[in-house]
Amino acid sequence: MSDRPYNVLFLCTGNSARSIMAEAILATMGKGRFNTFSAGSHPGGTVNPFAIEKVKALGYPLDKLRSKSWDEFAGPGAPQMDFIITVCDQAAGEVCPVWPGQPVSAHWGFVDPAAATGTDDDKRKVFDQVFRQIMGRASVFANLPLSTLDRQAIHRELRAIGAGMPETGAAGS
Repeated sequence: MSDRPYNVLFLCTGNSARSIMAEAILATMGKGRFNTFSAGSHPGGTVNPFAIEKVKALGYPLDKLRSKSWDEFAGPGAPQMDFIITVCDQAAGEVCPVWPGQPVSAHWGFVDPAAATGTDDDKRKVFDQVFRQIMGRASVFANLPLSTLDRQAIHRELRAIGAGMPETGAAGS
């Protein structure tokens, strides 16, 4: 891999919560090392207001947030992705477009906070929990020595992050 900023696309079905939060978290934690994007296989067209609250707290530009189709990233003129990460089980099981450049892919499954029921406080608690989980995985990813790892090692690390812990400990403690 190289020292240029890496392009990372987070995928979910509706692109309203998990993938949006992952985009903002990795962009913020990566401090310029990553160009992050998010999309959905069947985008709902709106970003969940609780996801907006969480992203706003990071200081991520809210004008970048919109629910969009993954087709935007598979066509001509789209940025070539280095990494594709699915964040919901449904999107992980779908047939994805063919991504130019053969990006490294992985699945990081998270509970769907947009499906939470109850009061707004109950929903916020679920969003808080998922947000923290995404932050934990994004932190490990952001700290991987990507420029010194080969493609297979990176793929192993990304899969291990999705399973909850790095396989080789390349990211440190």
